[in-house]
Amino acid sequence: MKKTICILLAVLLSFTMAIPALAATEGGSFGAYKHVFIIGVDGAGRFFNETDTPNFDRIFADGAVTYKARAEIITTSAQNWGSILTGVSYKTHGLTNGITGENERASDTAYPSIFTYARQAMPDAELASFVNWNNINYGIIENDIGVNKQDIQDDEKLTDAIVDYFDAGNSPSLFFVQFDSVDHVGHGDGSKAESYFAQIRTIDGYIGRVYDAIERAGLMKDGLFIVTADHGHTIDGGHGGLTMRETNVMLALKGRTVRVGTPDKASRNRDIAAIALYALGIERPAHMSAMVPGGVFADHPGEKRSFKADPLDAFLSALSWILTLITAPF
Repeated sequence: MKKTICILLAVLLSFTMAIPALAATEGGSFGAYKHVFIIGVDGAGRFFNETDTPNFDRIFADGAVTYKARAEIITTSAQNWGSILTGVSYKTHGLTNGITGENERASDTAYPSIFTYARQAMPDAELASFVNWNNINYGIIENDIGVNKQDIQDDEKLTDAIVDYFDAGNSPSLFFVQFDSVDHVGHGDGSKAESYFAQIRTIDGYIGRVYDAIERAGLMKDGLFIVTADHGHTIDGGHGGLTMRETNVMLALKGRTVRVGTPDKASRNRDIAAIALYALGIERPAHMSAMVPGGVFADHPGEKRSFKADPLDAFLSALSWILTLITAPF
C-alpha cells in the first residue's frame, strides 16, 4: 500500500512539474522565439532551386520552403525591401530607390519598419542590420532607434563581419542581412547565365557560414532563421516587370515550431514582417497587410489575406497575376 502511494505521488509530482512545459507548448509560436534572423539575397528570385545549394538544402531540410512566394508587383529593390521590412505594399510605404538613397528615415514615419516595433517592445534589445546596399540601413530602417548598422560593399567581407559579430558573443533579437552580388550579376548576364548560378552558389556558401556562426553561438535554440529574395531577373538581365522570373521569390524558414513542408501558395515576401513580429511575440499593427501564411508554423493555420486591409493592393495584385499568366508564364 505504502509503495503504491509513493508511486502515485511520484506520478502526480511529475505531472505537476510538466504543467509549465505543457503551457509553454500550448502558447504556440507567438513569442516562442528570442531571435529572428532574416537573410535577404538581392536579385535571387526563385533561382536557388535551379542550381546546387548544399548549405541552403541542409539548413532547411527540416524547414518550410517555397520558391513561389510573390514579390511586390513593382519588382525593384526599394519597393520590395521596403515591403519586407514594413509589412505593407509598395504603394503604401512609398519607398523608391531614390527616396531611400536620401538616408533620412526616422521612426516617426507612418509605416515604420519592424525594427521600430521591436525597439518599442524591447527597449534594451540588441538590433542589428548588416547590408551591402546601404539604402536599406539608412533609407528603410529608421536612424533614430539604436540599430547596430554595418554596410560593407563586398559580400565576402560582409560575411566575415557577420561571423565575427556572432563569434564575439553578440545576441540580437532581430538581425537582418542583405547580400547584393547576385543582383549585380543578374543585371549583367541574366537569370539563365552560368555566372548567375555560380554567384548563387557563392552566396549559398556565405549563408552556410552565417548560419553556422549563429548555431555556434547557441542562438538557434530559440531562433527563427529566414532566407528570402526581393525579386528575380529576366533571362536577358534586369527586373521591374511582371514575369514569373521576376515576381517569384524563395521564402525559407527554420525554427523549432516551423512546419516542415511548403508554405501556402499565397505567401508573399512582405509576409516576413508579420512572421517576424509574431515569432517575437509583438502584436502586428492594424495597418499591416502582411499575414502569417499557412504552412509556416506547426500550430498556426495561417491567415486569409484581407481585401479590406489594402483594397488597392489586393486589386492590383490580382490584376498583375492575371497579366503575368497571360504574358509571361515562365
